[in-house]
Amino acid sequence: MMIEVHARLPHGSVFLAGEAVECHISFRSPFTYSQKQSQYNSDVEEVLAWASAQIHCQCTVDDTLVKFPTTASQEELATASQDTSFIPCESGHVVLSTKPKILFCDLKLSPGESKTYVYRETIPTNAPPSYRGQCVKYAYKITVGTQRVNAVIKLLKIPIRVLVLYGVPDAQFFTDSEELQVAPANPFLQSQQKQPTTSSTLQILEAITARRSPSYYNITNQSGKVVRFCLLKSAYRLGEDIIGVFDFSQGTVKCVQFSVTLVSEEELQEHCKGRAKQSITTVAYNKHHEFSFHLDLTQVILHIPLTVTPAFSTDIVSLKWKLHFEFVTTNTISAMPESASSSESVSWQGPANLDVQTMIWDLPIDVYPTHPLQVAHGLPSKLDHMITI
Repeated sequence: MMIEVHARLPHGSVFLAGEAVECHISFRSPFTYSQKQSQYNSDVEEVLAWASAQIHCQCTVDDTLVKFPTTASQEELATASQDTSFIPCESGHVVLSTKPKILFCDLKLSPGESKTYVYRETIPTNAPPSYRGQCVKYAYKITVGTQRVNAVIKLLKIPIRVLVLYGVPDAQFFTDSEELQVAPANPFLQSQQKQPTTSSTLQILEAITARRSPSYYNITNQSGKVVRFCLLKSAYRLGEDIIGVFDFSQGTVKCVQFSVTLVSEEELQEHCKGRAKQSITTVAYNKHHEFSFHLDLTQVILHIPLTVTPAFSTDIVSLKWKLHFEFVTTNTISAMPESASSSESVSWQGPANLDVQTMIWDLPIDVYPTHPLQVAHGLPSKLDHMITI
């Protein structure tokens, strides 16, 4: 005798903060062989006392590197969590816990019968994002708990990913801008302050990342100008390509080779550092490397993976993004000889040794989330989960 508990995420497992999470939870009493042989199987019923669901965000830290802050709100949250049946048993700290919602009480199921319930909960807009860093980890789960009469509680945990739109300068400005107006404004209607919705968040995200305003940077060292770099825009979404153009034609210093790397910087807040002098943790992702001697123009294309976490900041840790440049320059190499006519060919032998210098330059960029469905389609995840009780 058993009951199967199925949970399904019909709209994927990736959500924006402020979006409503929807989970379909089914309880089914399957036929057993003895019940199929019995003529009175309708008299055999399985009974569940209750079932409820809620969302937890668990924060795990490296205790040797991080001093976890204890605030009044977190103490209240811990106390509230103890009043529920779903205290996470994993190591770490509960930094977000929604109120449990009762799905049913006293559910009776005949063999072969099933009942489905819909659980909906809105993720707070100030929630931390899902993140797996070097020192800090934030992980979200929907926890479904149910209990037979006079039996232990069984838990079904469904992992989800939460994206957060952080660092928007003025959301109201983007919401009211002309490019986001779908219908003409009515001057006879009194304007009302609207709460941000998922659609408005996506519109703000589109407005920020769609703006192309090229930025130009003259990169120099102590000997002169190395290159002029053009970045088409500075705000990107997950899954986009970072495109830049290098112009060496006006350089006075020869650049032998260069590399560009997409890098994230994880920095603990000052009051959370476990050591007096704790450096920033950097992680390198995609890298572009090219030999540039005798080049006038070239470009770089770096892809932002869907798996990474956009920039954010909490009371424990902050994450930022940058482009890390390395230029290898020289002042001792001779110029390539020029031919007297177009039909004449010349040859040039590069030197066996070069006296070079390496120059490092970092350029901050903004990385924002993208549409949850794009992440879900690009990174398929398990949407169906089951336990038997």
